[in-house]
Parts: sequence; structure tokens; C-alpha cells
Amino acid sequence: MSERSGDAEVPEPTTAERVHSLLSTTSSLTVRALGEHHDLDTPVSVHGSRLRLRAPLDAPLTAAAAGATEGLAVVVDVTDVSPVAVRDRIRGRLTLAGRLHLAHLADDGLSVHLRVDVAHAVLATPYGTGALTADDLALVAPDPLARHEAALLTHLADEHADAIDLLTRLLDPALLAGHPDIRPLALDRYGLVLRLDHRHGHRDVRLVFPEPAADTEDFGHRMHELLAAAELGLPVHRG
Repeated sequence: MSERSGDAEVPEPTTAERVHSLLSTTSSLTVRALGEHHDLDTPVSVHGSRLRLRAPLDAPLTAAAAGATEGLAVVVDVTDVSPVAVRDRIRGRLTLAGRLHLAHLADDGLSVHLRVDVAHAVLATPYGTGALTADDLALVAPDPLARHEAALLTHLADEHADAIDLLTRLLDPALLAGHPDIRPLALDRYGLVLRLDHRHGHRDVRLVFPEPAADTEDFGHRMHELLAAAELGLPVHRG
């Protein structure tokens, strides 16, 4: 999400889509249960309003789940961190409530699959807070670029500084006063978010693609369209 300008609506993923994308790409999270915090390094798979994750067989959380026949009330915390090094890298914090169940032993014999039945969730970002229910989560899919976002952003930041410089032509010149450091912060099918890092703070600006990107190949086409617009001085929807 980015700071908006004017009254025009800026196309961007919904809160539910953001949550689905974050859950589908995270590799670590914290589970709060019975007054304890349990940090897990685990991928998460989303199946409707249910999450599947893994925990060590001998973990205290596994034992707690095994002893809760009706499921264990839990709160799951996930942090969205920008893959590109910028100040204030945290893009959002997800807090999800539900019930944790022991599913089955994993194939490695050293870990177990756990299931979380989602009740509701809240996603807090620097631009606001959005809430969703289990039904909201079940009705959406992750952004098609979510699993590739980190690689695409870091490649853009590390290998294409010239492209970032060209894209600044699409910004309001007033935003460039003081010569801020500009880095790519986020992307999704609707556009690219740039972080303008000034000496005493920062501002994020979304550059909207002419059409949403359906996949990574499509993303390449959309980026070329933005760059062409910058070269030709064409107007671009931004927020």
C-alpha cells in the first residue's frame, strides 16, 4: 500500500489478498498460546480459511496441540518485511486468531503438521489497519506475483538503478526536492511502490500499471510500459 494523492482511487490488492499473499510467502511466524510465544521457521500453506504449518515433534507447541482435543486457542503473528534494504523495512504486521489442531506426523518423522482454523485477522500497515474474517480469506487467492516479489524487487534494486532513475520522471517533481534516495519497496499485479527516503522521513508512491500483471512475464511487459511512459513524458496513474 502507498500514500495516496488526490481523490482518484488507486488500484491495489484488498486486505484479504494481502493477507493471503503474506501467509503464502512467509517462512517464519510466532504462535502465541497458553501465555507462551513459540517462534517457528515454517512455510505456510493456505487452504480456504485453514492454514497448514509445521513444528518440531518435540516442540512445546506440538505437545500443547496434542493435548487440546477441541483445538488450542492461538494468535499467530507474521511480519511483512521488505526484501530491499530501506529504513523502516516493516511493511505490515499480521495478527491472526484461530484454533490450532495437530494434523499428522510429517514424512521426516521429526516434525508434525499443524492446522490453524482461522477465525479472524487484522493487518496493520503504516497507512491503516484492515480486518477480515475466515470467509474473507477463503474467497481470495494470493497475488500472482507474491511468490516472486522478493526476487523481482532485489533484482530491480541491485541490477537496474538506471531503470529506477528513469521511473522518477513519472513522479511529482515536488516529491524529489532534497534528492531523496529512491528504492523499490513493494510490487503486486497492480503496480510498483517506490520508497522515497528523505533525510527526515520517507514517503511511498505507487506507480500503477496500465493493466494488471497476470504473471512474471506480464510483469516484465508492464514495467517496460512504465519505462516507455517515463521516456516519452506520458502521464501515469500514481498514488
